[in-house]
Amino acid sequence: MLEPRVGCRNLEGMTKTETATLGGGCFWCLEAVYQQMEGVIAVESGYMGGTTANPTYQQVCSGTTGHIEVVRVEFDPAIASFRDVLDVFFGIHDPTSRDRQGEDAGVQYRSVIFYHGDEQRGAALAAIQELNQARIWPAPIVTEVRAAEVFYRAEDYHQNYFQTHPNQPYCAMVVGPKVGKFRKKFAAKLRKGA
Repeated sequence: MLEPRVGCRNLEGMTKTETATLGGGCFWCLEAVYQQMEGVIAVESGYMGGTTANPTYQQVCSGTTGHIEVVRVEFDPAIASFRDVLDVFFGIHDPTSRDRQGEDAGVQYRSVIFYHGDEQRGAALAAIQELNQARIWPAPIVTEVRAAEVFYRAEDYHQNYFQTHPNQPYCAMVVGPKVGKFRKKFAAKLRKGA
């Protein structure tokens, strides 16, 4: 399980990491993209923001728990900044669509940044303001910026889903194209060997 950590280096000189928690549609898509990003150390799919303790995938899909499908991204800020993580986030999903990404509809698919500290909160709000001013999308960004809450790791079969099920229809028709978009649009951020 990933533990939220913030900083640059510990006393032993080991690299410290930061954590970003993001929701932008199905967590399989976000997970598959961030696993290919340079500076990302680990990605876990899970749920955040709801009212039920230890929710199951079926409960979250029902829309009654209030949870959002998220990925928890552990990254090395010396290689990929939080803003780099956000740039990819905004570049691979539609942040102007509330509770929907493509055919996936419901609160569980909400666009949200769960921040871990004031610095991340400020960076997220600044990114949204800049993108809205640039008028990249025809509508305003509706991505929520909320304090991180309890993270519930999704069931094991959701972890590394695209890697283990690349030919599954949803992966082939939805996840694969998002990964392709990332690889083309963010080639400079691609992990070596990915």
